[in-house]
Amino acid sequence: MMNVHDAVASRRSVRDFLPTPVPGDVIRRVLQAAAHAPSGGNLQPWHLDVVAGDRLAQLKALLRERIASGVREATEYDIYPPQLPSPYRDRRYELGEAMYARLGIPREDKLARLGWFMRNYEAFGAPLVIFCSVHRRLGPPQWSDLGMFLQTVMLLLRAQGWDSCAQESWSTFPRTVGEFLGLPDERMLFCGMAVGQANPDHPVNALRSSRAPLEEFVRFHDA
Repeated sequence: MMNVHDAVASRRSVRDFLPTPVPGDVIRRVLQAAAHAPSGGNLQPWHLDVVAGDRLAQLKALLRERIASGVREATEYDIYPPQLPSPYRDRRYELGEAMYARLGIPREDKLARLGWFMRNYEAFGAPLVIFCSVHRRLGPPQWSDLGMFLQTVMLLLRAQGWDSCAQESWSTFPRTVGEFLGLPDERMLFCGMAVGQANPDHPVNALRSSRAPLEEFVRFHDA
């Protein structure tokens, strides 16, 4: 069991997983511990659906079928603002280019890039996906609570030697995924999280996204 600092430093978005199943007791233990994550007013706004095995295979097959038949669904929230300003736009571009460079896919090969993006709906081969949804009447403060909970889950997984990738891509098929999971009408799908063990031989998993220097995002007042 690694310490918190090591878990934070070693956590990364894994985009190719080994098929090794995630034991049910590991997930239950992690999610039970993650429930101690903070939330404003102790609302605990997170709702989770854990999908693995045959059910996950069925969901992946359903998404493949929908995509192949040309089905498109509107997202229920903006994953990114329509006019993403700098430096946020630049960071997103830099990450994308670094990832496709690792994969050996040039910018002009649109078809190959699309093919890689579609692996989102295969959860990058992960054997388990945690889906997170939230009540529609809750607002931005509660959505930030979801982030604190999901980060806690990812760090607890990492501390026990497991990897993950938070995926907002699932929210681009909110009706399909929501119906498959049986989400009640009052809840909105926020994201999925692929969970498993990283494939050490896949080049994409050697990617380490850059981080801005401390001076770029912190101001110290009388400290």
